[in-house]
Amino acid sequence: MPHNEMSVSMNSSESAMGEGRRAMASAGAQELGRHLSMALYAQPPPQGFRITALRGFSQRFRPKLGLSTQGMASREIKSHEDFSETPARLGGSPESFRRKKLGIHFIESDDRRTAIGGGYVGGTTPVNIRGKPITDLSKTGGWMAAFFIFGNEMAERMAYFGLSVNMVAFMFYIMHRPFSSSANAVNNFLGISQASSVLGGFLADAYLGRYWTIAIFTTIYLVGLTGITLAATMNIFVPNQDQCDQFSLLIGTCEPAKPWQMFYLYSVLYVTGFGAAGIRPCVSSFGADQFDERSIDYKSHLDRFFNFFYLSVTIGAIVAFTMVVYIQMQYGWGSAFGSLAIAMGISNMVFFIGTPLYRHRLPGGSPLTRVAQVLVAAFRKRNASFSSSELVGLYEVPGKHSAIKGSGKIAHTDDFRCLDKAALQLKEDSADPSPWRLCTVTQVEEVKILWKLLPIPSCTIMLSVILTEFLTLSVQQAYTLNTHMGHLKLPVTCMPVFPGLSIFLILSLYYSIFVPLSRRITGHPHGASQLQRVGIGLAVSILSVAWAGIFERYRRNYAIKQGYEANFLAAMPNLSAYWLLIQYCLIGIAEVFCIVGLLEFLYQEAPDAMRSIGSAYAAVAGGLGCFAASILNSIIKSITGNPNKGRPSWLSQNINTGRFDYLYWVLTVLSVVNFCAFLFSAQRYKYRTEQGMEMGEQIGTNKTSTPVEGN
Repeated sequence: MPHNEMSVSMNSSESAMGEGRRAMASAGAQELGRHLSMALYAQPPPQGFRITALRGFSQRFRPKLGLSTQGMASREIKSHEDFSETPARLGGSPESFRRKKLGIHFIESDDRRTAIGGGYVGGTTPVNIRGKPITDLSKTGGWMAAFFIFGNEMAERMAYFGLSVNMVAFMFYIMHRPFSSSANAVNNFLGISQASSVLGGFLADAYLGRYWTIAIFTTIYLVGLTGITLAATMNIFVPNQDQCDQFSLLIGTCEPAKPWQMFYLYSVLYVTGFGAAGIRPCVSSFGADQFDERSIDYKSHLDRFFNFFYLSVTIGAIVAFTMVVYIQMQYGWGSAFGSLAIAMGISNMVFFIGTPLYRHRLPGGSPLTRVAQVLVAAFRKRNASFSSSELVGLYEVPGKHSAIKGSGKIAHTDDFRCLDKAALQLKEDSADPSPWRLCTVTQVEEVKILWKLLPIPSCTIMLSVILTEFLTLSVQQAYTLNTHMGHLKLPVTCMPVFPGLSIFLILSLYYSIFVPLSRRITGHPHGASQLQRVGIGLAVSILSVAWAGIFERYRRNYAIKQGYEANFLAAMPNLSAYWLLIQYCLIGIAEVFCIVGLLEFLYQEAPDAMRSIGSAYAAVAGGLGCFAASILNSIIKSITGNPNKGRPSWLSQNINTGRFDYLYWVLTVLSVVNFCAFLFSAQRYKYRTEQGMEMGEQIGTNKTSTPVEGN
């Protein structure tokens, strides 16, 4: 019977029930338990069903069906007092009875105040820039708003990759720093620009919102780029270049940069990296916010959005590796870095022009405070028992909205049961308890989700290590190789453009080739799940770094045989640099599958009010990979090199006497171990949608299996 018809039939006379009273008793009890649990877990009931109908049904017919009305006024789902089943009736042992699912204790209280501050626009309702609900969504958001956001990310990545490649050469040729220290300085810049994303994500989710976080940090980014441009333009910021030819660079007799000059360069470089803190975690999430979660095409739009988003990242990288390098060769370092600042300034203008079109999410208050409240409350009740007679239920606010601004309710799960004690309501708790003593179920589940997400992005740190090593070490390799393509000679710093081109090609063919083929194998509507795509990327990265080790061994042996052992800046005419394209293209494929899948995974799985922090997980993993690459390089240099015995390290400035191939093989072994760890983590992970369905089925089973005693 449709539920709208049921509400009408319940208002008819009692005689209309007739012989169907007993049948309706069973069906009504089942429907009551199922739909009430759906309401409490913020899952929409079937069309036509209304909570008011449930209440009317409860008040009028519950006594006639032999059901108690006790506890309905406080909207309970079987508080501990009312749960009278014995272990025998549940069909299990006393131990299984004590460890029964905590979902049966889920209780809502009308007295609960919001955990963080005052009133809010409930759920994930989009608002305008003034924080007011958007009444007509058709005039905002969608692809038009997303394209304004793409421009900002494109310019940021253009600057990011432009600096990552050109800054190594700038420090070596202009600031007269060794390749190794230049590479470490750039690695630190890359690490700061990504690891500091935690701060940007925190500010966006807690106080500023994603729009204002992007606006503030893009301005900081622009200030840093302007400072770098001044360093490359004004002679006062660089050492004397007189009598510093290539031979002087080789033997290290050029005048070194003064300490204050390096301090200035490092300062503006790291300010630029810090500016990325508010861009990385927010741009992808802010772009995804422009799509309506209630649309039937939402998942399809989200899947395409993250592919287009990474396409914009790739276009920025391609421009950095081609046009910026060309400007540097033709017009100098100042013009090259100045072009990055101009591009960032233009993208900022475009971003602000699109302001009237954007949909915003309200910041939900400090996520760190909410996490701390859960930990403190769980610790305070660490000795409380789930089977105690003092137990009232698990605490949650009434209605479909949570107490956290910008967040819907999250269904209770059985993971990390120790944290559930933070939401354990006891009889001793007051009617208006402190959130430092009693937290809502949603608040507890937020902490669980953040913890459960950690292993997946952690497994992508290894990919970032490989990408970082390729960006710096492969440039040194390319200097020893022939970069001619017919009569065209490509600059060495243009070589990293090929991963970008492979990414561009893959993303262009993704929906026309990969998705149809993989859909036949996996049966997944999008070809592969998010975690499957991450796994594919990690597997391909192993092939990439393994090939890099094979080719580097061949290149080094060839250089020694041909007499180039001492001259590591001279190109060998008979060995083409385009052998590097194999490792470049493979790492490009790995990046597409891994990073795009990871961004989509984190956005969809993160709590509503913590999506910027969820996206920051990916950036932090990238930053940790950069730092890990620097640490690994330092360890290898200290262990493998011995100047007193004349033994060069694996990462010697003279690549022909070093052993880069050994480093690549170490990375290969570490990547294999990392891939095994990912497979273990991915196999154990359950998507939130799957958990919600399982919990709904379990609660429905618990409710319907309870015998209904009639008169």
